[in-house]
Amino acid sequence: MSRVGKKPVSIPQGVRVALAGASLSVEGPKGKLLFSVPPEIKVAVEKDRVVVTRGSDLKTVRQKHGMVRSVISNMVTGVTAGFQRTLEVQGVGYKVEKQGEDKLAFTIGYSHPVIFALPPGIKASIEKNVRLTITGADKHALGQVAANIRAIKHADPYKLKGIKYAEERIKQKVGKTGAA
Repeated sequence: MSRVGKKPVSIPQGVRVALAGASLSVEGPKGKLLFSVPPEIKVAVEKDRVVVTRGSDLKTVRQKHGMVRSVISNMVTGVTAGFQRTLEVQGVGYKVEKQGEDKLAFTIGYSHPVIFALPPGIKASIEKNVRLTITGADKHALGQVAANIRAIKHADPYKLKGIKYAEERIKQKVGKTGAA
C-alpha cells in the first residue's frame, strides 16, 4: 500500500467534494476545481473525508495511487487557502507592470515590452515593479504560469539579470579574464 495514498484526505468546513463517475469536483471559497480520476483508482467520498484505493498491485497503478491522493489534497488546500508563487525581476531598467486585470507587461532588455496574459483563476500583484506574486487555487496551473513567466528571460548567471523565483539562489559565474 502506498504510504501517501493510504492516508485519507480530510474535508474542512465550507468545502464540497462530489464524485460523478470518473470526475471529481472540489468547491470552496476560493473556487471550483475538477479532476478526472484514472480508471484503475477508486475514490470514495465520505461525509468528512476522501479515501483513495487501488484495484491492483501493478507498478503503474501503485504510482497513480499516491499521485491521485496528493492531487485531491492539493485541490482541497487550493479551494480553502490557495497557493502563491513569488518571482523577482532583477536588472537595471528591468520591471513588470500590470496592464488591466489579466495582463502583465515586462520590460526586460528587449526592444519592446513583453506582454503576458494570465489564464483564468490566476491573479497577480506587483511590489515596487520588481517583485511579482501570483496566486490561485490550482497548484498545477499556478506552477505552470510561474515557469512560463520565468522562461521569458531566465536569470543570467554572469550578471544575474532576468526573472527568477524569490527563493532561488543563482551562483554567479566569473567572466572572461584578460590576457595575462
